[in-house]
Amino acid sequence: MDLKLKGKRTIVLGGTRGIGRAIADTLADEGAHVAICARNKDQVDPAVAALAARGVQATGAAVDMGKPDELKAWIASVAADFGGIDILVSNASALVMGAGREAWESMLQVDILGAVAAFEAARPHLEKAASQSGDAAVVMISSISAAETQNGGAYGAMKAAMIHYAKGLAKECAKARVRVNVVSPGTIYFKGGVWHNVEQMAPQMYEATLKRNPTGRMGTPQEIASAAVFLASPVSSFTTGANLIVDGAMTSRVNY
Repeated sequence: MDLKLKGKRTIVLGGTRGIGRAIADTLADEGAHVAICARNKDQVDPAVAALAARGVQATGAAVDMGKPDELKAWIASVAADFGGIDILVSNASALVMGAGREAWESMLQVDILGAVAAFEAARPHLEKAASQSGDAAVVMISSISAAETQNGGAYGAMKAAMIHYAKGLAKECAKARVRVNVVSPGTIYFKGGVWHNVEQMAPQMYEATLKRNPTGRMGTPQEIASAAVFLASPVSSFTTGANLIVDGAMTSRVNY
């Protein structure tokens, strides 16, 4: 299937590893130009080089998602370099577990206020692109933790807030043909990721989590990337306000 992404100008926040990197790679493989950011410049530079090697325009920078002015300035520079923005993927996360004040503040600053700042900076460019081509898109990466909880932690609550925010934006931006959707991954495994670390440090917890999934395995970053890139593409031009759960049927809830 041609996803009609060739030449699209895209931004992936948190695009150097795991799900974000898989999304950036998939966009580039579809012919989209890609800008990525992350906190670590040592990870950004090789990722940009690998993206450029796919034959597209690629750029990146070390950006602190918790500093809205810095994030907005970078997005403005990408729009200037690319001549606009067609797609924004908000994937960056503080990934802080716990219920202490630090966890709540970190998750709020990065996952929510970072996503808000990024959207505000990209919005005029997305609306302009949509007025020219008929479609622009935002995809936010949340988590199934938004719907399932066993404690009063910050992570799931902030991911739930992201879904609520995205749905509101979808309604607000529909007339401008800027679509906003969410992908909520289940347990995703990659080396250096959360579940790889759990496997090493708490193998019993890892095995117990595996048994909870009817598929008997964890997902891959590429499986999330495929869903996210499809939603970002013009092929999904009538899909907005959706929260696509990609979890191997791990959760029990029914979405009506």
